[in-house]
Amino acid sequence: MLRGFNRLFALLATSVLAQSALAENSGSQRWEVNMTQGVTGIARTIYDLHMLIFWICVAIGVVVFGVMFYSMWRHRKSKGYKAAQFHESTAVELVWTIVPFVILVLMAIPATKTLYDIYDTKEADLDIMITGYQWKWKYDYLGSDVSFFSNISTPRAQIDNQLPKGENYLLEVDEPLVVPINKKVRFLITANDVIHAWWVPALAVKKDAIPGFINESWTRIEEPGIYRGQCAELCGKDHGFMPIVVKAVPQAEYDAWLEERAASAAKVRQLTQQTFSFDELMARGQDVYNVNCAACHQPNGQGVPPTFPAIAGSKIATGPLDDHLSMVVDGSPTNPAMQAFGPQLSEVDLAAVITYQRNAFGNDMGDTVQPIDILNFKNKQ
Repeated sequence: MLRGFNRLFALLATSVLAQSALAENSGSQRWEVNMTQGVTGIARTIYDLHMLIFWICVAIGVVVFGVMFYSMWRHRKSKGYKAAQFHESTAVELVWTIVPFVILVLMAIPATKTLYDIYDTKEADLDIMITGYQWKWKYDYLGSDVSFFSNISTPRAQIDNQLPKGENYLLEVDEPLVVPINKKVRFLITANDVIHAWWVPALAVKKDAIPGFINESWTRIEEPGIYRGQCAELCGKDHGFMPIVVKAVPQAEYDAWLEERAASAAKVRQLTQQTFSFDELMARGQDVYNVNCAACHQPNGQGVPPTFPAIAGSKIATGPLDDHLSMVVDGSPTNPAMQAFGPQLSEVDLAAVITYQRNAFGNDMGDTVQPIDILNFKNKQ
């Protein structure tokens, strides 16, 4: 008995020391297990509701266990008490039925109000369609020409433990979602392939992204800042490499950004009519490949057979050009892991990445693909 107590004490002491060390190593960040309060009004409402219900549960636990422990101690057998019988007691039955019912009703009132606020997406100032892909997010600003993909930007060398981890390791992207402050932003959330979940804790937004369905959520951010989240569903082997970054900015800065993005989209459409040199296509294609293809086919093009075949020496990358175009633009009809990149990438990026695949990793086909070739291929379909 004493030995068991000593082991339990040692285990508890070790746990406390480990938590203290964790708190010291994290600097100013404390080791916490509670919810974060968030940066929006609805987030704070959810936190307040959480704490209210928590303390109600604590009070119930104190009363129930207090009565139990007092009864066991005060009426223990060693003092000669005989156990009382309460069978068929109408009063007891009424008490333990009515009291919990009243408590649940009182808890349901603020919970219902909070749920109503969470699902109230009416009268939004801005609508954004969010589509989950393996393993990236697409953002469409409805009512404008602005649409882009957001990919993880953590350097591969950090992921492969060749460099020290950065401050925002696995929580940084090349294109953040930009929204204006003090505006109600409605999110329409869906998926292109498998189930994802768009989750940003600071905004109190967590919605499943399901193919064929559109879920709604909303936020109103009060202060400028950058807020990070992740996909919260096990959506595939790179589930942990699908971060979310929301950048909240003042209205004037948002308007300038939106105008710049619209101009950039128009410029890309103009580039479709241009002819690029081999070196230009290879340089751009390498960047596109590293962002969109390297996670599955590896930076060296060796792939992870059989699910993700190698690009180096493959029949597709060294075979007829139309077969290669079809595979990249339309995806694989037999391997769902190979997505259709036609809707995801511009004609310029498609031409560049296909040129890169056909001439990198020792393939050396010597041919080039121009944006107009991609456009003509799509028009033939």
